[in-house]
Amino acid sequence: MRICGLLLLIAWTHSAYADEGALHTVYVVRRGWHVDVGYAVQDLREPLRSIAKNFPGVDYVLFGFGDKHYLDNVKNQHGPQMLAALWPGRSIILVTTLRSPPQSAFEDGQVIALSATEQQLQDSQRFVWDSLLTESGKVNIYQPGPYDGGYYFLALPKYSAFHTCNTWAAQTLRAAGFPIRAQGVLFARQLWSQVRRLQRRADSLSEHSAATDQ
Repeated sequence: MRICGLLLLIAWTHSAYADEGALHTVYVVRRGWHVDVGYAVQDLREPLRSIAKNFPGVDYVLFGFGDKHYLDNVKNQHGPQMLAALWPGRSIILVTTLRSPPQSAFEDGQVIALSATEQQLQDSQRFVWDSLLTESGKVNIYQPGPYDGGYYFLALPKYSAFHTCNTWAAQTLRAAGFPIRAQGVLFARQLWSQVRRLQRRADSLSEHSAATDQ
């Protein structure tokens, strides 16, 4: 299994760096106990690009999966209402809009920028779009988020103790072909350790490639 995983990583790295001029960026942001996935607005592709029409002047968008039941009961965070979050239920996606790169908006070490091909970009965004609840092919803001620049949208996948915000973020990256394990990922640290390891290996291979070219 380890050999297969290594071969998968090498194959991904080769494909991702085969045409450096065509690379894009997928941002992975750790926000305490959960992880978001994001893109520059200029890198959004249809149909997900249509969501940016709600936010003129914005340069970056982050997507984070969440529990709708928790949101609806945020002022009553105790008792049976909060225990209900353990069972599969309706979900939401929090879209966070930024006017500067994520590295400028969050603390050092909380943002990892993964290089992605055009196909990887499209595949990850298709997964995000397919997670959103659409009406006549469009998505609508459910309600404002907990801070300026944040907005909730209704989502389709069920949220539960076994399919959390971090499971969904891992699935988004895996949909893009990144060698990320999603099964069993419940906590931010489980996903973050994988993304950091991926970044280190990609950086190492990139440095090795640059050295051999000299």
